Amino acid sequence: MALLRRLAMNAPRRIRVLSTSSQGKDDLDLSFNNSKDAFKSKKTSELIRAYFVYQICSINWIVENNDMLMKRLRQLVGQRLFEAIMKATFYGQFVAGEDQNNIRPTIERLRSFGVKSILDYSVEEDLSQEEAEKREVSASISVCGDTEEEGQLKQYHVEQRFADRRYKVTSARTYFYLNEASCEKNMEAFLKSIDAVAGITESTGLMAVKLTALGRPQLLLQLSEVIMRARNYMQQIAGGTGNVLTHHKTIEDFQRYLGEHSTKPEVQDFMKKITSDKEGIVHLFPWSNILDKDMNLSDSFRVPDPKSGQMRRLISQISPKEEEMFRNMLRRLNHIIQVAAEVDVRIMIDAEQTYFQPAISRICLEMMRRYNKGRFVVFNTYQTYLKNTYNEIVTDLEQAERQNFFWGAKLVRGAYIEQERARAAAMGYEDPTCESVDATTNSFHKCLKEILGRVKDERQQKLGIMVASHNEDTIRYAIQLMRDYNIQPDERVVCFGQLLGMCDHITFPLGQAGYSAYKYVPYGPVLEVLPYLSRRANENRGFLVKIKKEKGLLLKEICRRIVTGQAFYKPVGNYTPV
Repeated sequence: MALLRRLAMNAPRRIRVLSTSSQGKDDLDLSFNNSKDAFKSKKTSELIRAYFVYQICSINWIVENNDMLMKRLRQLVGQRLFEAIMKATFYGQFVAGEDQNNIRPTIERLRSFGVKSILDYSVEEDLSQEEAEKREVSASISVCGDTEEEGQLKQYHVEQRFADRRYKVTSARTYFYLNEASCEKNMEAFLKSIDAVAGITESTGLMAVKLTALGRPQLLLQLSEVIMRARNYMQQIAGGTGNVLTHHKTIEDFQRYLGEHSTKPEVQDFMKKITSDKEGIVHLFPWSNILDKDMNLSDSFRVPDPKSGQMRRLISQISPKEEEMFRNMLRRLNHIIQVAAEVDVRIMIDAEQTYFQPAISRICLEMMRRYNKGRFVVFNTYQTYLKNTYNEIVTDLEQAERQNFFWGAKLVRGAYIEQERARAAAMGYEDPTCESVDATTNSFHKCLKEILGRVKDERQQKLGIMVASHNEDTIRYAIQLMRDYNIQPDERVVCFGQLLGMCDHITFPLGQAGYSAYKYVPYGPVLEVLPYLSRRANENRGFLVKIKKEKGLLLKEICRRIVTGQAFYKPVGNYTPV
C-alpha cells in the first residue's frame, strides 16, 4: 500500500521513464497526460468522433435505452443508412471492420505505432431474455436429470433466475448453446480469426477464445463440480484446503490413509492412474487422457471412500451421448490450439463465471502442458475480483514448474462481479467476490507482484503475463514492479492490453515507449456486433471519471491541432512493436 500511495502522489507530475532503446522509441510519461503522444496515431476526424461517442456515453438515458434506440433508428432510416451512421460513430470507434480484409488497415496502423492486436470475432446472437433462459436451462441439465446427490454443490447447478448469463454483465460476450452444429460453426469462426491473426499481424497477434462457445454448458458445470468435490475429498482425507497439488501428499500417504482398503483391486487401479512426482500428488485423475477417445467421465472421476473402500462417483449422472459431447468440446479446442501453434498464433482462453471456471482453468492448464513447451501458445485468464484467485495462481505456477511448461496468464479485474454476488445471495452459497473496489485492486496487485517476483527465479523463467487493465494506477504499479525486479520491456515477460477505442492515452504511449502493448480488436458485420456495441456504451458509462479524463485529452489535442494548423494531420508511424 505504501508503494501505491507513493505512485498516487506522483501521478499528476510528468514522470519520465527512459525506454530501453532510443531508436524509434519515445520516453514514457507515467502521468498519461500527454495528449499529443496519446493520439498521434489518430486523424483529427477520429478524435472528433471519439469525443462525440464519449459524450453520448455520458448521457444515462441514451445508454440505458441504446438497444431500443438503435432498433428504432434502423427502422426509420433503413439498413444501408443505419450501417453508414454506425460506421461513422460507435462501430467506427469500437470495431475494426467487418472481415479480415476490412480490418487490415486498422491492424497495420496500430502496429506502425507500436501496438499489437488481439483479434476477436465479436458476432453475437441478439436473443431475448426468455429465449436465452430457455436455451441455458435446457443445455445445463443432463438427460439423466438433475437429482440431488450426496456431496452435491449447488453452486455448480443451473438456476433459472440466472440462466440468462448476460444479467448485470456489460463487458463480456456470452454464448448460448443451441446444438453441436452451432459449436462447430463457432470453431470455424475461431479458425478464421487465426488466419486473420497470422496473415495480418506478422505473428505478433493473439486470439481470444471462450470455451462456452465450443460445447454444452452442462459439461463445464459437471466438470467444475468434480474438481471442487475432489478438493473437498482431499480435505476430508488430509486436512487443509485448496487444490489437490497444494497438499504435497504422496501416493504412499494416500495408501496409509486408506489402510486395509488400499489393497482392494479397484483402489489399486485408482492409485495407478494418479499423476504424481517426487514432491507429491499433482492430480487425482488422469487429466492427461482427456483428449483420448476412450476416456469415460463416469469411470474416470471416481475415488475410494475412506470408510468403506468402495469407489465413489464424483461426477453427477451423464449419458453416453453427453460423454461424446464432452469429447467433441475438447476436440474443438484442441484443434483450434493445434492450428494456432502451427502458424505461430497465441490463444488466450477467456475466464467466465465461477461455476464454469474450475473446468475452464483445468482444461486450459492441460492445454498449456501439451502446447507450451519451449514457447507460449496458450494463456489462461485470471479474474482478480475473486477472493481465491491468488491461491489459484500460486497453485498453477507450482504445477507449471513441476511439469515443466511455459505458464502464460492474462490478469483482469473481471466481468461478472454483480452477477456473481446476486447469484450467491439467491442460491445461499458463499460470495466468491472481493468485498470492495479497493479489495479487488489489492488482489490484482498482490497477484501481479507474486508473478513478477518469480521471473528472475532460475527455476521459473517460463512466465508471461498480460496486464489487461484500464486503471492507470495498476499500469504504473506494474511498471514500478518491472523496474524493482529489473524486468526490461523487451524481455517479453510483461505486456499490457486495453480495448480498441478506449484508453488510447495508456496503450499508445506504452507501445511507443517500447513496452509490449496490445489492443483487443473486435470485428464483424455491423448488425451482428450490435450487442457488443451496446455493452461498450454501458461499460463507458460505468467509468465516467476515466471518460472525463480521456474526453479532456481529446479536446486538448483537437484544439492544439486547430491552433497549430494541423487539423488535417495524417498519422504515419515508424515504431516497431516488441
